[in-house]
Amino acid sequence: MASRLRLGQPSPNPGPGPSPGEGKREEGEARKPEPRREVTDLGGGSEVVHIPRFMARERAWELFEHLNKRIPWTRPTIRVFGRSVVQPRDTCYVADEGLTDLRYSGHQPHPHSWHEFPVLKDILKEVHEALPGSHFNSLLLNRYKGGSDYVSWHADDEPLYGPTPEIASVTFGCEREFLLRKKPANTKSQAAGESGETAPKRLKVSAPQQHSFLLKHGSLLVMRGYTQRDWQHAVPKRARAASTRINLTFRHVLP
Repeated sequence: MASRLRLGQPSPNPGPGPSPGEGKREEGEARKPEPRREVTDLGGGSEVVHIPRFMARERAWELFEHLNKRIPWTRPTIRVFGRSVVQPRDTCYVADEGLTDLRYSGHQPHPHSWHEFPVLKDILKEVHEALPGSHFNSLLLNRYKGGSDYVSWHADDEPLYGPTPEIASVTFGCEREFLLRKKPANTKSQAAGESGETAPKRLKVSAPQQHSFLLKHGSLLVMRGYTQRDWQHAVPKRARAASTRINLTFRHVLP
């Protein structure tokens, strides 16, 4: 049975607060409060960490506008079950030089350099600060231009990520539902790969083998441990999602 814990919550008996003019650090600046974290133990060495307010709302909107206009988005044609289809969302790929190429559904995205997009390096730095010990060297960006854009059930279990990849996902813009389900028995975990073309029907949630997270503007969600080996995730179609969502998924490609 998965459990969900909340970390970073204030103590129920915090004691008297500082009087006006007090509470400043010797360096002359108050410590920034840690954002609340929700940790979901999926069992079997799989874990999800959700930080609903990872980034300040106003700054997140500035970043959304910048990414929406400046990223060279493409909507590639991919191969799914032997036929060519247009991927149901826009994408862009950024990675360190010399890494193994990313390939999915017959598509190999062009790896842009971090130096082309300094703002992405800034966001990467913030993610690393929030997740001590992490080291992400690649980034897959997705843009969902409305509720008809989606990604179907899949797992990011490609060999280039290793057996226990950590994937950090930052959301900007329209909130969308993010679903997790235990992998069906005796089925290939990634029949459609990253394409998300196989599940046009509405996806339903039924505990305890499925979990739902509402990923809001400025939030961070992290999948850890054996989540990619044992679980699948999806962002389903939703008619009420009328505006654009930009999603940054930071990953570590093995050398």
